[in-house]
Amino acid sequence: MLEAVDHLVESAVSRRPVGYRFVNAYSVACTRNDPSYAALLADGGVNFADGRPVLWAQLLRGARRAGQVRGPSAFRLALDRGREQDVSHYFFGCTDEVLEALVNQAKANYPGVRIAGTFAPPFGPVDDALVTDATARIAAADPDIVWVALGTPKQDFAAAALAASTGRPCAAVGAAFDFLAGTTQEAPRWVRNVGMEWVYRLLADPGRLWRRYTIGNFQFVLAIAARRRP
Repeated sequence: MLEAVDHLVESAVSRRPVGYRFVNAYSVACTRNDPSYAALLADGGVNFADGRPVLWAQLLRGARRAGQVRGPSAFRLALDRGREQDVSHYFFGCTDEVLEALVNQAKANYPGVRIAGTFAPPFGPVDDALVTDATARIAAADPDIVWVALGTPKQDFAAAALAASTGRPCAAVGAAFDFLAGTTQEAPRWVRNVGMEWVYRLLADPGRLWRRYTIGNFQFVLAIAARRRP
């Protein structure tokens, strides 16, 4: 985690145009039916193992230095450690209400943190019009790093496109905005530590997440099994 956050902060300070992805089981599941997303994860950018199942899969395949880098935790730590380097942040995604609460909580929890701007885009695909609009807004705000929360896999496409168009690192962090803003309840640490955060989130919002955590988890197992074949 500390190495990953150092990488994020260093990229922000030097403004390296890197797209960061926090890959969980659902991300891997999505690659089975979306070749363009599989290509994105395999080509350029930086992938972190966000979920414990992804970490376990890496270890089963012989990874020696694999470690979990949970997106919401890395987001918080980067806000904290970025203050030492005077890093400025831009929040892209969610709604105006969530972003307002997020900014307030970030400033309350990390005094002195620099928030360059926010943008809650209209619902829709990551198309040229959205990227052009967001690029202009980000350029005007002039942040060092852009944080993206649009849901998987949409946010990963957006982070890659915006990193290229803005010349800044862009990190797709999923529910991190909602967790820090306090608009969504985060799983207790002990639940996260045993790899059961997905169960907690499913029980908290079954209507929205049942497909992701049932069908998605099954697809994840199939994807890992297929990759282990000789």
